[in-house]
Amino acid sequence: MMQEWFKKAKLGIFIHYGIYAVGDVSESWSFHNGQISYEDYMKQCEGFTASHYDPEKWAELFKKAGAKYVVMTSKHHDGVALFDTKYSDLNVVKKTPAGRDLVKPYTDAIRNAGMKVGLYYSLIDWSDPRYRSVYPEGAKPEDCVKDIYATPAGGPEDPAKWEEFLQFNNNQLGELMTNYGKIDLLWFDGDWERSAAQWKMPEFREYLHSLNPEVVLNSRMQGYGDYETPEQGIPLYGPAGVWEFCTTINTSWGYRPSDNDYKTSRQIVRMFCDCLTLGGNMLLDVGPVEDGTLDPRQVKILEDLGGWIHDNEEAVYETGKGLDYNHFLGGSTISADQKIIYLFVYDKPLEYLCVKGIKTPVKKVTVLHNGEELSFRYTGALPWSGIPGTLWIKADEMQLHPMVTVLKVELEGEITYNLGHGEVVTNND
Repeated sequence: MMQEWFKKAKLGIFIHYGIYAVGDVSESWSFHNGQISYEDYMKQCEGFTASHYDPEKWAELFKKAGAKYVVMTSKHHDGVALFDTKYSDLNVVKKTPAGRDLVKPYTDAIRNAGMKVGLYYSLIDWSDPRYRSVYPEGAKPEDCVKDIYATPAGGPEDPAKWEEFLQFNNNQLGELMTNYGKIDLLWFDGDWERSAAQWKMPEFREYLHSLNPEVVLNSRMQGYGDYETPEQGIPLYGPAGVWEFCTTINTSWGYRPSDNDYKTSRQIVRMFCDCLTLGGNMLLDVGPVEDGTLDPRQVKILEDLGGWIHDNEEAVYETGKGLDYNHFLGGSTISADQKIIYLFVYDKPLEYLCVKGIKTPVKKVTVLHNGEELSFRYTGALPWSGIPGTLWIKADEMQLHPMVTVLKVELEGEITYNLGHGEVVTNND
């Protein structure tokens, strides 16, 4: 059930934390795709210590970054739970030197910091033989011989085992939603390996709402979630309805020491602005080291993002989707009362910035982070025909923000548009 807080949140932090931070391999997929044996992958349990795990420190950083919610992996596709579950021995309490529940201190820290609490949970479990008991709906057994972690791999199905697995998922989610305070958001993954009917998604959704009627559910529920989750590639157009773009700070979800391909702080801010312009949230991922610390490069990017948000807060929160790119060749947001346009300026203008097709006259233009007032003029206005003309903002001498400069364009009333294709002037009297 979609909640107002999520629509207004704008920024969330994603945390991929698990045994995959021990070696230099990707989470779960590394053994699924044969880059490492399953046995060697699971040996990483021996090196997972969480010895410097301090979620209160995380929460302080995430809040400083401007995040309104946080989502941490409670269990990835490898089946290793970060919480003390009584339904499986495959958890960090029993199988790793960490030896304790990591979800409880996380949920407490995030909640105490005033942010909404989210948990990622993998619907699939490539370690559980009960999961690979049936084939995806419509699949031919002979086409699944190599899929040893997700199917019976050419062998016979066991529907009773599949029912057991569905109950296992329900049991673990019951633990997560009753033992850790109110969970505001559940972020599922892995729905693609079975159909909605096989997952029993209508009943599953109803079960989750019975535990918390207000829980927000992401889209990866075969059509039964609350919002879309485009991943890594920024959408060209915002998906219909509520959505969230999830992306990594480098190229990996979990921590990999060899992955030094970090996005710059400016790139991250720019991507965030793209999400705001298109009317969505951004869920920015960090991958903690196995001991629970964060790579300093990830910390710096979060601090830089938070610094930009702090300097331009009114252009971020309590705003809605921005202008179409036909109106302004850059990003933007519009205030809740529809009387202010915030323009995102990514580069140094050589002269004027151009805004087209806005009928409501402009009252004032300022640089948001320092209050500097900018001059502006119109060209091509035809007042008797209702043609507003083109707004030109003199911006070549303004003080730039080190990340992205925001201009506050105050209108004389609520925004109205001219969406026509131009007019033929037949009367110049």
